[in-house]
Amino acid sequence: MRGRAWALVGLVAIASLWVVGVAGQSTAWAPPRTAWGDPDLQGIWNNATSTPLQRPAAVGEKQVLTNDEAAEFAEGLAHDLNRDRRDGGAQIDVNRAYNEHWMDAKRLTTTADKRTSLIVDPPDGRLPALVPLTPERDAIRVAREESARRFNAGLPVSYLDGGLPLRCIIRTDRPPYLPTIYNNTYQIFQSPGYVVINVEMIHSARFIPVDGRPHVGKSLRQWLGDSRGRWDGDTLVVETTNFRPDDGVLFGNADAETFRITERLTRVDATTIDYTFTIEDPRTWTTPWTAMIPWNKTDEQLYEYACHEDNFDMVHLLAGARARERAKR
Repeated sequence: MRGRAWALVGLVAIASLWVVGVAGQSTAWAPPRTAWGDPDLQGIWNNATSTPLQRPAAVGEKQVLTNDEAAEFAEGLAHDLNRDRRDGGAQIDVNRAYNEHWMDAKRLTTTADKRTSLIVDPPDGRLPALVPLTPERDAIRVAREESARRFNAGLPVSYLDGGLPLRCIIRTDRPPYLPTIYNNTYQIFQSPGYVVINVEMIHSARFIPVDGRPHVGKSLRQWLGDSRGRWDGDTLVVETTNFRPDDGVLFGNADAETFRITERLTRVDATTIDYTFTIEDPRTWTTPWTAMIPWNKTDEQLYEYACHEDNFDMVHLLAGARARERAKR
C-alpha cells in the first residue's frame, strides 16, 4: 500500500506541474460554467501525441525529457512514422499503403510536459504484469488467434472471422480513449444531467448521465459499457462497467466481467483538458494502472467516418474463401 500511495503522490505532483508549468496558468484558474452551473467541457478536442503509452526501455527510469531529448525523440519518431517513406522494401510499402495525407499530423508531437510515457502509474511507466490466463480464457485467446489467421489467409469460415474492428462495429471509439494514427478528434456536448462524448472514429456517441442514477444491472452488456458520471469539483469523473464479453477489443483483451475504467476530465485552461483514466481488471493485470493524456482544443470539425466496406464486401470475402477451398481440393 505504501508503494501505491507514493505512486499517487507522484501522479498528483506530475499533474500539478503540468497545469502550472505547461499551461502557463495558476492552479486557481477557474473553468467556464454552463448555464446550469456545471464546469463547461464543451468543444472539439484532439488527443493525438507521439508520447508512447509505455516508457521505452531506452530512456531507463527517466520520467521527463529535456528540451533537446524531446526534440531528438520527435525527430526520430517523425521519420519512423512517416507514411510517405518507401525505403524499406515491399513490406514497408504495404504497411504504409495510406500515405501522410490521411494521417493526423498532431500525432508527431510529444505531450507539452515532455513525459516519456502516457502511463503515470505504475511509476516505471509500464503496464503491470499480466495475470496468468485461466484455461477458459486461454481457449478464447487461441480461438481468436485462429480466427484471425483464417481471415488473413483468405479462408474465413464465417463473417465472425472478420473481427469486430474490421466489420466496423467497434474500434477505438470505446474507452479508454487513446491516440491513434488518425481520427483523434472528440466533441463534447452537455445538457442538464448529461455529458455526451462524440467520437470521430467510426460513429459512437457516448451518453453519460451525471444525475446520480445507479448503473444498470450486470446482465445488460453494451459495446461502450455502462457509464455513470459525477462532478468532483471541476473534474468530471466517469465510471464504466458492463462491457460485452464478446467484445474482443477491450484494451489488452481484458476480461469484460471484471474490466472497470474510471476516467477523469478536468479543463486546466482555455485550450486543454487533462484526460486521466485508471483501468482495473484483477483477471488481466496484477494491479490497476493509470495514464494521463492531454486533450487540446481545435478549430477542426468532425467528419463522418463511413466505415462499411467490409460489411458490404463480406459476401465476396466468404465466396472467395469457398472458391479457394474448392481449388485446393
